[in-house]
Amino acid sequence: MSSLFALGISGSPRKAATDAAVRYALGHLEDKHGLSTEYFSVRAKKINFCIHCDYCIRKKQGCVHKDDLQDLYPVMEQASIWVLGSPCYHGHISAQLKAILDRTRAVLARDKRALENKVGIGIGVGGDRNGGQELVLHTIQDFCLINRMIPVSGGAFGANLGGVVWSRDQGGQGTHEDGEGLASIRKSLNRAVALARKLHS
Repeated sequence: MSSLFALGISGSPRKAATDAAVRYALGHLEDKHGLSTEYFSVRAKKINFCIHCDYCIRKKQGCVHKDDLQDLYPVMEQASIWVLGSPCYHGHISAQLKAILDRTRAVLARDKRALENKVGIGIGVGGDRNGGQELVLHTIQDFCLINRMIPVSGGAFGANLGGVVWSRDQGGQGTHEDGEGLASIRKSLNRAVALARKLHS
């Protein structure tokens, strides 16, 4: 069993295509690479928006909101690899995942380097072939860069920016039927694990 630990976050409020993609990713990390994983979905969770009140900066005691992210914060700090999946909403990242990313401010207020050298990959899921998946991935990459994480993809020829899934609006079945999309996830994960192992060796 690998000492690396991966966190997968589904930014979809539905149990559908994005949920299936992130679960597929974690299954690949477990079966192919022997990693321990933990899954978090925004579905049915209470997640407040960051209100930039600076409580986390003044108090250094986490976030002013005592909601369902309280259980996620320690997992964020423990995980060496983050897999962030989002459906494309109006060509962009979901509001739910954006709220989670904004709320990492509570972790970073205590330690600016709390997320340093964690490896992050994105999975963009769209009902249309070109529904905003690349914008989703760019947003996730920007988050990683800003917070000293290392964003990765599977490289040229199929996984240029990360995992890209075309679900054809068929939910989890659509995800599992998109062979190219699943390949882009696997390529990105393989690169993430290789890099994380080098960083933590």
